[in-house]
Parts: sequence; C-alpha cells; structure tokens
Amino acid sequence: MIETLLLTAASVASFNAQILRTRASGFFFMRDQRLFLVTSRHVLIDEASQHFPDRIEIELHVDADNLAVSTGFSLPLYRDGGRLWREAQDGGSIGDVAVLEIDRAAWPANALFRAFTPNHLVTSYDQIEVGSSLLVLGFPLGFQDTLHHLPVVRQAAIASSFGLRFQGQGYFLTDARTHRGTSGAPVVMRALGDMAGQGDLPWWLLGIHSARLDVGRDQQMDEALGLNCAWYADILMQLTAPA
Repeated sequence: MIETLLLTAASVASFNAQILRTRASGFFFMRDQRLFLVTSRHVLIDEASQHFPDRIEIELHVDADNLAVSTGFSLPLYRDGGRLWREAQDGGSIGDVAVLEIDRAAWPANALFRAFTPNHLVTSYDQIEVGSSLLVLGFPLGFQDTLHHLPVVRQAAIASSFGLRFQGQGYFLTDARTHRGTSGAPVVMRALGDMAGQGDLPWWLLGIHSARLDVGRDQQMDEALGLNCAWYADILMQLTAPA
C-alpha cells in the first residue's frame, strides 16, 4: 500500500515548446470539486533570471496496481496572451506562490492522486510550536524514485514563530536541507487532535516551500544558514476563491 501523502506531490517540468527549462515540485489542492496544481511562482515565471516558459508538465500515476506506469500531463501557462495561473499578492508585492486550475474534462479518469483541501489548513496557529517537526515532499534536483515516480521526503523543523510573518513577509522559516527542484513542495505536519481524523490524509498543510534563505557571509569561513522560506498555506484560500 502506497502512503497517500506521497500521492499529493507532483514533479513539475517547465518548457518552452519542447525545450525543457527547469524541474521543480508541486502538489494538488481541491476546493469545491475544483482541482488545482500549486507550486512556486518562480517556477512559472521569473523575471530576474529571464525564465519565461509557456507550459509545464506534471507526471501522473495511472494504474493503481502498478506505480511504474505513469503519463505526462501538460498544462499551458498562457491563453490568448493572458496568463492562466493565479499568483499571490503580499503587502503590495508579489508572493512566491501560484496555482493553476486543472481542466477536469482533460484529466485522466484513472489518475491516481490525493489532494489537500481547506480542511487541511491550520486555523489555530497556537497549536504549532517553534521547533515542531515537519516534512517537505518534493523532487530535489529532479531526484525521485524513477521506477515508481514518487517524491522523496526531507525532515524539517519550524525555525521561526509560526503565525508571525517573518520580517513582515508572508512566510515562516524552516530548518531543513533543501536543493533546487524543491520549489513548490508542500510543507506538512502530522495532524493532532480532531484534525488527525482527516480520512486517509491526516496531515496539516502548513506551507509551500519557496527557496533557501541566506545572508551575506564569508564563503570560506561560514556555512550556509540551512534555513528556508515557506509561504503560509492559507494563501490558497485567496488564490482558489471563485473569480
């Protein structure tokens, strides 16, 4: 039996036409029967690095009896000159979270996946303590179980006061070893109390991994901080609201 948590994450590859640009991570979120792919905004567009893909592709399991069977599912990023994703606004600036609604008519009927829902979002921040253990599910450097097409999991801990916007931004900090390709990964914590009964997915969705955080330092004398930004997952309620 595959752990359902692993089926929430999806590898994300960005393309210009047929040219592969980057590899990253993402996950599924469902609200009112509408299905979304969530990832980092910089996976879809990054002006600073001149990264302007026109589509992304995710990998889907399509055989519940054989996880080695998968298929690619392409999602366009533009239509008629307009972008198809929604992105987060945070205090007048653009946050590093984006969602793409998935056309269920084109979605494979036999797709094997799990999606977080609004019920997996934390409503009482005082339940989450600094230092709490977390998991980050993703595809660091594009790495995965290439036979079963599953993500890998890194251990993490909350490294700043949860619920308090770090330096006024819409994210909190995690202490974890991460790599390129983890951008867009879900940051989760085992649910406690009443939330532990969330069916076959008893996890809180706390954040969306964005990037490693570092400071100006002596590259020879000082190691990297090993800290990361994770955008608060409750931004998904804004991004998935009916237009």
